[in-house]
Amino acid sequence: MQTRRDALKQGLAAAGVLGAGAAFTTPAHAFNKNAFEAKSVQEALKALGGNGALGESKDVTITGPDIAENGAVVPIGAGTTLPGIKMLALMVEKNPNTLVAVFNVNENIEPNFLTRAKMGQSSDVYAVAIANDGKAYYAKKEIKVTLGGCGG
Repeated sequence: MQTRRDALKQGLAAAGVLGAGAAFTTPAHAFNKNAFEAKSVQEALKALGGNGALGESKDVTITGPDIAENGAVVPIGAGTTLPGIKMLALMVEKNPNTLVAVFNVNENIEPNFLTRAKMGQSSDVYAVAIANDGKAYYAKKEIKVTLGGCGG
């Protein structure tokens, strides 16, 4: 008959083996440092694998307030109905680092996301959809900030 102590020992041993195995696995995501350190929309696009061709599209949407009272937490949404999109990015043109968020998508994921961004000042905000062939499509919206969030 197995005692409670024996069961706990076996459980802890199994957890230790699983935990040790997790230390040797690679992460499911990759952080693109160059893209997040980019100082312009074009620079961020290039670091994300865009081929430089950036065109405005009615099939890419961006949502956000016209006026953000606090630049520290500005709600922004991006979406697209374009087929063959591999990535959806949010960029704030006048931020110290332009790229705010990147969402990797495929045919099983609906490319429609909401997040919050920090904005230091009023700026154009871009939703950029990058296709599998590297072409990039965007929508932009000006958001006015009354109280900055990035400092400077």
